[in-house]
Amino acid sequence: MSKPYVVGIDIGGTNTVFGIVDARGVVLASSSIKTRKHSTVEAYIDELNTELNKLIESNDAVDKIHGIGIGAPNANYYTGIIEQGVNLPWPTPIPLAKLVEEKTGIPVAVTNDANAAAIGEMTYGAARGLKDFIMITLGTGVGSGIVINGQLVYGHDGFAGELGHVIVRRNNGRLCNCGRRGCLETYCSATGVAQSAREFLEARPAEPSLLRNIPTDQITSKDVYDAAVAGDKIAKDIFEFTGEILGEALADFTVFSAPQAFILFGGLAKSGDILMKPMLNAMDKNMLGIWKGKVKVLPSELKEADAAVLGASALGWEAKPMAPTPSAVPVTPTPAAPQLPQNP
Repeated sequence: MSKPYVVGIDIGGTNTVFGIVDARGVVLASSSIKTRKHSTVEAYIDELNTELNKLIESNDAVDKIHGIGIGAPNANYYTGIIEQGVNLPWPTPIPLAKLVEEKTGIPVAVTNDANAAAIGEMTYGAARGLKDFIMITLGTGVGSGIVINGQLVYGHDGFAGELGHVIVRRNNGRLCNCGRRGCLETYCSATGVAQSAREFLEARPAEPSLLRNIPTDQITSKDVYDAAVAGDKIAKDIFEFTGEILGEALADFTVFSAPQAFILFGGLAKSGDILMKPMLNAMDKNMLGIWKGKVKVLPSELKEADAAVLGASALGWEAKPMAPTPSAVPVTPTPAAPQLPQNP
């Protein structure tokens, strides 16, 4: 292979992680930048390109990169465009593939960040050998990647599987960045847990809590976790509340795709029994009888960054140079059936 490496880039709402990956799926080196550091996407891509070049040069990979694969919020596999990237600080749509390819000179392919994590998990992690599973990413938002019969589901327009925006509270639901109310990610993301903390503290003003030592607008999901582990009643109740909503949602998701397992990825997924117990109880309580006891919930087996980076990097092998598009003639790409990488 004349160019033996690809680059995988995971653009999250807080951090962007990128790495150089070889054909066996080994991450040779990785680095990161802050996603929200710059006021324009062009300035962000300038810094990304600068730091990526440093990584490539320091690992003797100059002129050895076959392609770049990117996982990003609401990134469309078919068009290379981020549409309505609600957890990103820049106006959308963003022609991400075009901008990165023009800056780096390397072919680029993109997909949704959670879809990239699903590909990485199926190829290298807890979903190896599974043909039907749903990846749930619990980060700044809630993402998902749905695999049915070994194929990642994109739908006719590239946006299938936005389970974080399934409405779980129809009445008086929290306002989501997408503009609707009651979406799953407003309750079961790191951001959602912090919001729950503010609401619980306000609703129970006379009850002591370790969380009262922190300014309410500065409370993070990690603060809530630490307080819960220390035995704080309010913090434990917050995780009970979060787990119940997530478990109810997983029971509902089972109905339409009958997955063998849910794979949980992200910071909240590392909360252990404090989240898992209420989640599994609610999932079992709300599960349709034909699936009771059949659906596993598994933690990711990959490092925090590696799942999305490896999944995105797999797209790098498919990336092809973008053909020039005449400015006067809009072109709609013909969707090609996405192909998942084979297990190594």
